[in-house]
Amino acid sequence: MRSPLALLLALLLPGLAAAAAPAARPNIVIILVDDMGFSDIGCYGGEIPTPHLDALARGGVRFTQFYNTGRCCPTRASLLTGLYSHQAGIGHMTSPRSGADGAVLPGYAGRLNDHCVTIAEVARTAGYFTAMTGKWHVGQALGATPWGRGFDRSLNAAAGGFFYPGNDRAKLFLNGRDVGGGGEGGVPKDWYSTDLWTDFGLKFIDEARAAQKPFLLYLAHNAPHFPLQAPAADIARFRGKFMAGWDQLREERYARQIAMGLVDRSWPLAPRPAHIPAWSSLSTTEQERYDHIMAIFAATMSRLDQSVGRLVAGLRERGELERTLILFLSDNGGNAESGVPGRLTGIQPGDAASSVFVGECWAALENTPFRRYKHFNHEGGIATPLIAHWPAGIPAARRGALETQPGHLIDLMATCVDLTGARYPAEFNGRPIPPPEGVSLRPAFAGEPLARTAPLFWEHEGNAAVRRGDWKLVRFEFRGPWELYNLKTDRTEQHNLAYAQPALAAELADLWEAWARRANVLPVQTLALASHGAPTPVAAADTVAKKAKKKKKAAND
Repeated sequence: MRSPLALLLALLLPGLAAAAAPAARPNIVIILVDDMGFSDIGCYGGEIPTPHLDALARGGVRFTQFYNTGRCCPTRASLLTGLYSHQAGIGHMTSPRSGADGAVLPGYAGRLNDHCVTIAEVARTAGYFTAMTGKWHVGQALGATPWGRGFDRSLNAAAGGFFYPGNDRAKLFLNGRDVGGGGEGGVPKDWYSTDLWTDFGLKFIDEARAAQKPFLLYLAHNAPHFPLQAPAADIARFRGKFMAGWDQLREERYARQIAMGLVDRSWPLAPRPAHIPAWSSLSTTEQERYDHIMAIFAATMSRLDQSVGRLVAGLRERGELERTLILFLSDNGGNAESGVPGRLTGIQPGDAASSVFVGECWAALENTPFRRYKHFNHEGGIATPLIAHWPAGIPAARRGALETQPGHLIDLMATCVDLTGARYPAEFNGRPIPPPEGVSLRPAFAGEPLARTAPLFWEHEGNAAVRRGDWKLVRFEFRGPWELYNLKTDRTEQHNLAYAQPALAAELADLWEAWARRANVLPVQTLALASHGAPTPVAAADTVAKKAKKKKKAAND
């Protein structure tokens, strides 16, 4: 007979073992959208209805201080590798840039280089089924492809800039095979890209389930990038909804953000730039034209939200939602390209033959309450919503919570490594790999401190920034002076403290220069703004070193 103690242990041990067992490794879905501003969705203050994203926010955690790189290609490089984009070879876009000696600069190779690993390459070593759909834009023409960088399944375009088949950019690749605009391999002839990427994302999830593997899905939308296009019926729903104008709508978004706790009421709303006209100064015809532009943008956002809803419903129907971490974010702030007028062309604006840009006036609304836009390293260019939804991994008490700790794209690799149980390699395919730059976000899901000890850095087209704690040093273009802000008291960057605290500014500038040297940022590749929101390339600038030394000397004099 078994002793009473043995019987007691037999009863207790299974329960103890279950309590001690680690949580099952989650599926991971990363949804990246294109050119969406900080306040464009309802749960971040926007007036455009986004009920499905709002539901994810209610059931998860919203980050209030999460950052991208301010531009599409660098953001994708950083998200995929856990490195700063220059380290991965994409400090600018997908055209290589050369130095004075004619050699391609390592930080500006225009493609994911061979000295980085992707989240797919790492997750696959841990037994994950890896898939991606959507916009790739990290150097496919130069040999860096989804199927060559760790994704088991993919339906992608080399870049974005389209919504319908027939566009010159709408060439699709299914698992590495060129399927043109569709019509073969299960890709329909007629599609809307926002729906297509989700349809194939669910198809690849079914393949992962059939293989009995956890999955990593990277779903990279075109929307809401120009040329803004959407079905006519969706556009019609939003006509007239923006006749209140950017001045009033910015104030309303700002008020909602304060009420939600996203924005401290002590931070003033960044003022409307002087060259943007007051809405009340426009004629009725001009107001109706701008309303039409924003109605098309809203239609693309609405379809985007619906696609997220279909993805969530698909995960729920398959019994996968509880154990899936969904991360939703944007690649940069709202886009001011095309300047104050914006763009509204075509016989039927918003259809496949038209070209629509929101322009700078509406971009100022999209980035409420911040300054500047896509391209720049002020908060309007680099601040993104981040929604994290994971029913099995986010405590019930945290659902609907705001997370105020700063985070960055570099953290997604560390998070994936942490959650998948993978090991980040010191070398890959015989080549050394830099250590990841970020930290896992898992503690923040539970409201615990992140393990970050290093500052965060940015550089794009000569725009630059460094953030250490609450202090941020930021520069507009290569020739602009450094500006210093305390983001705890002034996140809208209204009170430049560089002259009041020159020693701190110089110290942060030195940190930025040291990072720029080690991260392949130098020599900086810059742009000059021919007009607001219309960047044009110029020759590579000299290194920052001489300029930084002059500033340091001046501060000490």
